[in-house]
Amino acid sequence: MDRNLEPPISRFPVPDLDAMPDDLRQRLLAVQEKSGFIPNVFLVLAHRPDEFRAFMAYHDALMDKPGNLTKVDREMIVVATSNLNQCQYCVVAHGAILRIRAKNALIADQVAINYRKADITERQKSMIDFAVKVAFEAHTVNDQDFATLAQHGFDQEDAWDIAAIAAFFGMSNRLANVTNMRPNDEFYGMGR
Repeated sequence: MDRNLEPPISRFPVPDLDAMPDDLRQRLLAVQEKSGFIPNVFLVLAHRPDEFRAFMAYHDALMDKPGNLTKVDREMIVVATSNLNQCQYCVVAHGAILRIRAKNALIADQVAINYRKADITERQKSMIDFAVKVAFEAHTVNDQDFATLAQHGFDQEDAWDIAAIAAFFGMSNRLANVTNMRPNDEFYGMGR
């Protein structure tokens, strides 16, 4: 398809790669070299360089750290909560990442559509239940929620991680929806 005929990737201005601050340009070029394309989220958020740096620092702190939550678990939280937030970009992009990390072509669609019926463990369902509660009813989180997580092997630090991922991607979902962020076509076929 002719790039000039494609819908825009954002309703806000998207900076040219050459006009970006050097640190951002280098980060985007490294991603492009590794994956073969630059995810539109990077291009869209680069509209505000300082906020983009902070966004990526927090993203990396949440999603790339060691711990009891696997990278698959983390992506499941993102896909499930992003679907409920009706964030097309995050469901498509993180769905691709989930398929690759889980080595399962079906998992992202199952988790996005109805994680309670997905082919995932009871542990993962309890994790997503808590994430969804944090995303939509954080004011109702109580000690029983922590007890339920503990029954599935999650400790208090894990609960913090689950909550932080749900909260961070709640913000990300809202920005993606407000900017009208378009998923890269490349994401749709990844991990299939």
